[in-house]
Amino acid sequence: MQRFRLDNVRAIVTGASKGIGLAVANDLADLGATVTIVARNDADVQEALQVGSKLSRQMFGVAGDVSTKAGRNALIDFAVQSMGGIDVLVNNVGTNVRKKTIEYSDEEYEYLLDTNLRSTFEMCRLAYPLLKNSMCASIVNLGSVAGQRALPTGAPYAMTKAAMDQMTRSLAVEWASDGIRVNCVAPWFIKTPLTEPILGNEEFLDKVLSRTPMNRLGEPEDVSGLVSFLCMPAAGYITGQTIAVDGGFLSLGL
Repeated sequence: MQRFRLDNVRAIVTGASKGIGLAVANDLADLGATVTIVARNDADVQEALQVGSKLSRQMFGVAGDVSTKAGRNALIDFAVQSMGGIDVLVNNVGTNVRKKTIEYSDEEYEYLLDTNLRSTFEMCRLAYPLLKNSMCASIVNLGSVAGQRALPTGAPYAMTKAAMDQMTRSLAVEWASDGIRVNCVAPWFIKTPLTEPILGNEEFLDKVLSRTPMNRLGEPEDVSGLVSFLCMPAAGYITGQTIAVDGGFLSLGL
């Protein structure tokens, strides 16, 4: 059953101090991987590491902002120093500003592009030489069903997630000969700090559940299970895919 383990795998997970990112980091570590996590808030990173230590998880952490070039470079340097290399990159960092299209400022628009899309693209490029030297290289990007359907999430957010789908396909094809698999996981509404404010509106929550055949919100672990699988040897022939974790949302018709 080693095909379903991640022993000796070295992973980076961005945006990993809370929500989906933290669940992914914990799952990878529980499956045998050594994991480096990064998030902007150092206190959140240290808390995640303390919990992980108590559960014998092999984890390192650093505070940083991967939406900046300096932050990305520092993360790669730290991960290489801590783990000796990289086999898995999980691009989870992301954020949203929910507004009508004409209400976004230039700064908000650039902020969303930098955080959600440019950070992912540049992290992939930085990690490429290291992943190319790996025997089990995998990149998993965290997208959204908002990249495939018109939703009240805000156009810039949806645009970045749609672009991530295409980036995943392009890199998967371009880097397949280098032994690097690239996939994307697209969640629907998951219980995280990012969605908590909007899901606190009972009317909106009822609308979400009415469009979800499984009639429940997703949990971070619903997403992390798929992310972990895509990093395993058992998923070794899967690349270039965007897979929804949506309780049936995308399949629902009339």
